[in-house]
Amino acid sequence: MAAARGILLSMIVLFTDFGEVGPYVGQVKAVLIREAPGIPVIDLLHDAPMFQARASSYLLASLIDVFPTDVVFLCVVDPGVGSSRAPAVVEADGRRFVGPDNGLFEVVLRRANDTSFRRITWEPNNLSASFHGRDLFAPVAARLAKGEEVASEAHPVDSARRPHWPDDLEEIIYLDSFGNAMTGLRAKNVPVHAEMIVNEKRLVRARTFSDLPEGGVFWYENSSGLVEFAVNQGDAKTTLGIDVGSKFIVDTTPGAA
Repeated sequence: MAAARGILLSMIVLFTDFGEVGPYVGQVKAVLIREAPGIPVIDLLHDAPMFQARASSYLLASLIDVFPTDVVFLCVVDPGVGSSRAPAVVEADGRRFVGPDNGLFEVVLRRANDTSFRRITWEPNNLSASFHGRDLFAPVAARLAKGEEVASEAHPVDSARRPHWPDDLEEIIYLDSFGNAMTGLRAKNVPVHAEMIVNEKRLVRARTFSDLPEGGVFWYENSSGLVEFAVNQGDAKTTLGIDVGSKFIVDTTPGAA
């Protein structure tokens, strides 16, 4: 396929669960620099929810709007690496995503108007069974970024979809280094008067941290448009006893009899 339609793309963006420590990110970047010299590589996130493609799908979709359309996203949250799951290239409103077909791109596809889905058929001469991020996805992303063709087969977009997943996920999908807890729920879909019930604690909405005294627990619309739980100068993870995957209740009628 003429993957990038002859246009030199502006950057390659990395989204993985590899972690900040260890050799994996460095090896992926080495391949990208070797295969696509001069094209910037942006580290978006390397602590996506480990092994959790569903939570990562909602997180990824919330983070892409700051990027232009002429971008290749190299995304690896791949607990099924080496299995029968297909390697894929997804296009959603002009942005391209390279990674495993395991639901990671479901929410991006769901919220886009113009989409396509291709299964990668190209393989390198040396393909590790356990590191497709380095050996398969990185070279493909580099070729797309250079406007080169990559051997692949078009498939119906529906074959990559997870229609049983909710539009908004009432679970914790990410915990940052401050202990703030992002959810898969978009704040625009929640009334401002709603309260969040988290492990029997009730959280009211605030605009920002300083709206409450130190130690105050609240929910707010974060910079990516998601409902997030936080503690002013504290740790919501510890205070609320939550982790990635923890569920909560949205009460839109607080104080009702």
